[in-house]
Amino acid sequence: MEYGTLQFVARIDSIATTLNGFLWDYILIIVLIGCGLYFSVRSGFMQFTKIGDMGRLLTEKSTISAEGQRGISSFKAFTISTASRVGTGNLAGVATAIYLGGPGAVFWMWIIALVGAASAFVESTLAQVYKVKDKDGFRGGPAYYMEKGLNARWMGIIFAVIISITFGLIFNSVQSNTISLALEGSFGWDRSVVGIVLVVITGIVIFGGVNRVAAVTSVVVPVMAILYILLALFILITNLNLVPEMFTVIFSNAFGITELVSGGIGAAIMNGIKRGLFSNEAGMGSAPNAAATAGVTHPAKQGLIQTLGVFVDTLVICTATALIIIMSGEYLNGTEGIQLTQDALAFHVGDWAAAFISIAIFLFAFSSIVGNYYYGQTNIEFIKNSPLFLNLYRLIVMGMVYFGSVQSFGVVWNLADVSMATMALINLTAISLLSPLAFKVLKDYQRQKQNGLDPVFYRNSIPGLKNADCWEDGPVEK
Repeated sequence: MEYGTLQFVARIDSIATTLNGFLWDYILIIVLIGCGLYFSVRSGFMQFTKIGDMGRLLTEKSTISAEGQRGISSFKAFTISTASRVGTGNLAGVATAIYLGGPGAVFWMWIIALVGAASAFVESTLAQVYKVKDKDGFRGGPAYYMEKGLNARWMGIIFAVIISITFGLIFNSVQSNTISLALEGSFGWDRSVVGIVLVVITGIVIFGGVNRVAAVTSVVVPVMAILYILLALFILITNLNLVPEMFTVIFSNAFGITELVSGGIGAAIMNGIKRGLFSNEAGMGSAPNAAATAGVTHPAKQGLIQTLGVFVDTLVICTATALIIIMSGEYLNGTEGIQLTQDALAFHVGDWAAAFISIAIFLFAFSSIVGNYYYGQTNIEFIKNSPLFLNLYRLIVMGMVYFGSVQSFGVVWNLADVSMATMALINLTAISLLSPLAFKVLKDYQRQKQNGLDPVFYRNSIPGLKNADCWEDGPVEK
């Protein structure tokens, strides 16, 4: 039986590898960069011009609708999406990109974040426009704007199924895989035991609903991110003499003649963009599910906040990990994944680092499990709002957490890449079609800001807007 299971997993891994080659080599990279550049130009490069607004909006409190629904605050919506973004992609993902694509992959992670941030704005703004009311406040996301904005419920159902599988199941197996590998490497803990413990803790949290998800992530994410960034800053400050050399290595590997001849540039681009997308999720269609839950006065506010999330994830936390790894030189020793990050940190601050990174990865990855689950929950409710279906999904999520804990590193990451690519292609198609609306919403926001107002959105702010059921009609200008 065990041999048969191994054969089945090996076959799945082989299929995933083949599909990855086709999707990533020929389709997704062009679509991701193309859409990001188009959205950047059409929005006036809002990811750079609106940075000041992004920070100020984080402190806004949630609003209450006329019917009494209160969404979660902008900050909590930000932490739910950041909980999903900030995880193994920032520790194991960055290490994998450097291992497979060299230090030059870091440069391409930066590029996909800077360009993709505009995609993050469009998708999260659309999620706010087309959100719906529920018992917790609001919910929404790509499935909802596909149904309401494109009148294509069939497309929304396909997306809802894929994101529920991708985040709740496959991505959560990636997170638990990284946790179990880190704890096994540091403390020698049995991975199956780690899996059982993770299943129990996950069950306690996800059966508590979105408010418990928000409560957990709003505490865990800021604390873990700050501690990790402080450690990275300490390492950087104590190694200032290596900074010029570090950037030389990154840029030379991204554009060097040797890499061009050997094909290394292609590997750097491919792995930088793959792991960058896995980490910051810009354009993938995941963060809009969290953005829709916020109670704000204008959809563009959440679009801007989720844009900030992309920057925090990639330009701050991923870069911190990259600095630690590249300055250590450990990436030249053939180690991959979370073990590479652990070895690099140990090089800088001593053997205690392995234990520290294990604790850090537990906090990062577990918060991602919680955030990922919520994305699945809101899409299960889109397909059919049934407690039976939702509870069954929760049990399957717990099963995949255990599956990831005991599987090999390569299998879960290959599955993640396939599902991530499929999901991103569907979402990017939808937001490309709906992007003119997002730009009109941004223009309405900018007009009010220029007039010294706190922007407030009304359904009739955009002529011809339909199915924006959570927004009221405003006063008609004469």
